[in-house]
Amino acid sequence: MALLGPGPALPRSGTTTVLLMLLILSGSSWTSDVPAGHNETGREPSPAAQEDHGPDPRHGTNSTNHRKAFPVLDLNYEDVRTPFEISLWILLALLMKLGFHVIPRVSHVVPESCLLIFVGLLVGGAIKAIQEKAPVLDSKLFFFYLLPPIILDAGYFLPIRAFTENLGTILVFAVLGTLWNAFFIGGMMFAVCQIEAAQVGHVGLLSCLLFGSIVSAVDPVAVLAVFEEIHINELLHILVFGESLLNDAVTVVLYHLFEEFSHAGTVTVGDAFLGVVSFFVVSLGGILAGVIYGVLGAFTSRFTSHSRVIEPLFVFLYSYMAYLSAELFHLSGIMSLIACGVVMRPYVEANISHKSYTTIKYFLKMWSSVSETLIFIFLGVSTVEGPHNWNWIFVIFTLVLCLLSRVLGVVGLTFIINKFRIVKLTKKDQFIVAYGGLRGAIAFSLGFLLPNNDTKHMFLTAIITVIFFTVFVQGMTIRPLVELLAVKKKEESKASINEEIHTQFLDHLLTGIEEICGHYGHHHWKDKLNRFNKMYVKKWLIAGERYNEPQLISFYNKLEMKQAIMLVEGGSAAKLPSVMAAVSAQSVQQQREAAQEQPIPKISKTREAEIRRILRANLQNTRQRLRSYSRHDLFTDPFEDNLSEVRFRRQRVEMERRMSHYLTVPAKRQETPSVRKVWFEPEHKVYTYDESESPCPSDAAALLDKCDRRAAPESDDQPETQKPSRCLSDPGPDEEGSSFRLS
Repeated sequence: MALLGPGPALPRSGTTTVLLMLLILSGSSWTSDVPAGHNETGREPSPAAQEDHGPDPRHGTNSTNHRKAFPVLDLNYEDVRTPFEISLWILLALLMKLGFHVIPRVSHVVPESCLLIFVGLLVGGAIKAIQEKAPVLDSKLFFFYLLPPIILDAGYFLPIRAFTENLGTILVFAVLGTLWNAFFIGGMMFAVCQIEAAQVGHVGLLSCLLFGSIVSAVDPVAVLAVFEEIHINELLHILVFGESLLNDAVTVVLYHLFEEFSHAGTVTVGDAFLGVVSFFVVSLGGILAGVIYGVLGAFTSRFTSHSRVIEPLFVFLYSYMAYLSAELFHLSGIMSLIACGVVMRPYVEANISHKSYTTIKYFLKMWSSVSETLIFIFLGVSTVEGPHNWNWIFVIFTLVLCLLSRVLGVVGLTFIINKFRIVKLTKKDQFIVAYGGLRGAIAFSLGFLLPNNDTKHMFLTAIITVIFFTVFVQGMTIRPLVELLAVKKKEESKASINEEIHTQFLDHLLTGIEEICGHYGHHHWKDKLNRFNKMYVKKWLIAGERYNEPQLISFYNKLEMKQAIMLVEGGSAAKLPSVMAAVSAQSVQQQREAAQEQPIPKISKTREAEIRRILRANLQNTRQRLRSYSRHDLFTDPFEDNLSEVRFRRQRVEMERRMSHYLTVPAKRQETPSVRKVWFEPEHKVYTYDESESPCPSDAAALLDKCDRRAAPESDDQPETQKPSRCLSDPGPDEEGSSFRLS
């Protein structure tokens, strides 16, 4: 025992560790069972155990308990198949989007939507080649998960001013235009089905009208994907995109109406009347649901000042709940999302922090971009998967009638609209609006909801053909056509205080003109809505005293915040502290002023000084200082006297220059009739003289003295301060030639 010391123990411990590691590594390749324990009951071991392990030296018996080796590495794909495949699809979409923008030559020729559909065709072909079932773009996946992010992004950042100013035109295109397309295409396709060569005589009128309602609507996803790349001007963009958003109510009503009629087989006058009522219920009900959830989201954001992390989540959840609530009652989910985003945004942005605003902005952009990419890829995969029922006559006539109905509808409706618009839609504008009526995944998803039969497959084949033609042909050629026709493109302008002031001034001016004329236009109702919002709504939906903040200060805060975010994104973080310090100092000053109870006046002197500071910093610098106007007190400013003196000197120099030019007359002057010259005095006397008897230019000063001598006897009793201030008989300079004689 004395020989056993710490020295020999080290190599024995190292040997034991190596043996244990070898056993663990070899355990991964074991294919047979290993003993789980010892046989302590004295039972006989099995023959297999005896062959494998032999007799037990300690107990004289063999172990009979067996277990499998612990799996070091295992493969279980079925447990993670669904999330793994979803992640792979999203990763593929992002890689395709990245590759599209890395290669500039491709992006200038081919729209992104075309490339994504082509990638979907390749992926679908590869999946079909290995005899696997490819995922298709079913209706639930599209309407519940892929479409809402795109519509929410479009509605939350919708240009409100351009949308409201052109709302009448958008509604005409969305409602009347969609109705015209649906009935024209449905009626003409029913006539095509009567052709014997088409061999589709079994398709009835109601089925054709149902098909027309599906294929007639302009798709917002396809319009966004194409129009954002060509940078068309704001008017044409809001007309086409607004139409694609608001025609959802018409499409939903017509789809459910003709679907019910096709099952019933008969249509009565009462059914048609209920269909009209259903349109108003679907559209107005969707808007009402969006407004309710928007108000709830804005009201909730009042109390998130202590939990800034969850602010973006409220925006997403309330918007998605508005969409699901509308779909629950077969209302327009798209209009519900648009209304929710429009109502929620101004109040939420006034309550949340700038970090939450940045999170909402970029997460919505990211989410909508990924959904748009997946939609086009799934569209290509679903095209390969099928099944298809190709009918040449039906497909070709569908394509031709879609283009023809779009052109006729736009031209006819624009002829009526231009009678009421101040800014008319030109021929170029009409062409772009008609050519930009793209179809997309909404039509495909609605067709996918039809009963599974040969008619459905024929409808889907025709719908896919129309989608591919509008996206590939029209989407690829609209950019060259815009450049060829020299259509005005979008101008990126930087917001400024100057522009905001003049815009508000023009709004108030037009509102006053409408009030005077007795015409209640959209400026009048806009002013009423703004007053109601300022007096009642902002008090409940905006936290603190910011609801009573002047609009100029609010706009200035937005510009400061936008500038700070741009500095962070541009990497100019060194300039950020000064900007943020100004914002924080301004917020502290506002809090101090809010603590002081000053109900009258509503705008304090500090606020007024702050507004003047903003104006001096952002507007053109003027030489005259502005003072507060008061109808009770008029203050004399010595600076104004100096300015008047400077202005008078400039006018005198200019008058001397003109008079010197006037006095250099030619030698022979034409005879002119007597001219009556006016001299203003307290008695308003009038003197006349014949210009032929007028003195020569050198005696101009004598004429002025003569006028003074004539007026002197009659004005002796008048004080000296009431002498005439100006003689309008064009006197020349005095004898010294330095100045005029003025009193």
